[in-house]
Amino acid sequence: MDWKSQRIIAFDTETTGLTAHDGDRVIEFAAVEIVLDQSGAVIKTNKHEMFVNPGIPIPSEIVKLTGIDDDTVAKAPPFDRIADKVAKLLEGSICIAHNFAFDQIFIAMEFDRLGRHWPNTLAEIDTLDLSIRYFPNERGHKLALFCDRLGVTLDGAHRAANDAEATGRAFAALAKQLNAPSDLDQMLEWSAGLGRPPTSHWIHRNKLGALIFSTGELKDQLIEHHPSHLQWMLIAKEHTPEGWREVYPESLRRWISQFLKCRSSGRTKPPIKSFGPADWTIDSNSLPIEIPS
Repeated sequence: MDWKSQRIIAFDTETTGLTAHDGDRVIEFAAVEIVLDQSGAVIKTNKHEMFVNPGIPIPSEIVKLTGIDDDTVAKAPPFDRIADKVAKLLEGSICIAHNFAFDQIFIAMEFDRLGRHWPNTLAEIDTLDLSIRYFPNERGHKLALFCDRLGVTLDGAHRAANDAEATGRAFAALAKQLNAPSDLDQMLEWSAGLGRPPTSHWIHRNKLGALIFSTGELKDQLIEHHPSHLQWMLIAKEHTPEGWREVYPESLRRWISQFLKCRSSGRTKPPIKSFGPADWTIDSNSLPIEIPS
């Protein structure tokens, strides 16, 4: 499957703060569809911008950073009124964001309040990780710096649509510059992105589209709520007449490893690491994850 022919959505959020699990909310969401030609050049963009009424006051430091204040969102819809549109934009798309885990957890939390789940994306790519991977000698990896290195203009930073479009264009520029593979699976290896899980007897999607465990004591529970069990699945072994072997197939273990990395690569740090849902903001590049005994 050639990824350039798939629907590519770069997205970004502006929020009332940094901690989705501590009550901060989305105040702006933007998704920009990036259309590429077969060479990988951007030929068209389609913007979708939405203010969101968070139902709580916007702190002064966020107003200063984004220019979005309480009056801006006073007549905007709450998230429940745009949830269908957001889900439709992300569903089945190659989704791209800069510091993906940060934006993902805010949108996932908004869906969770409605009894819904993160959409079934085709792939998820973090341009922050790409910057770190392909510009290892650079000190800074903020979006503006990443864009500047690739000759992409970022005007009006800290507004969702501007940041989202710049993110998508920068990803396309890097892929073209470094001749990224055209095959989706190979491109995901190149980008350290997350694709859909392999078909297996252990993890599947339920009727609501959420990834759940298929067997065992955690059957029917959301995999994202049990990162320590996913870590255990990476190392679980069983004894056979031929000796010790891994319980789970290599393809599933590779996917779980990437899922944990992608969903825990946000650069904000929660004060307590309890191996619950709030831990998706651990920086897995700098903090070892241990399985509780």
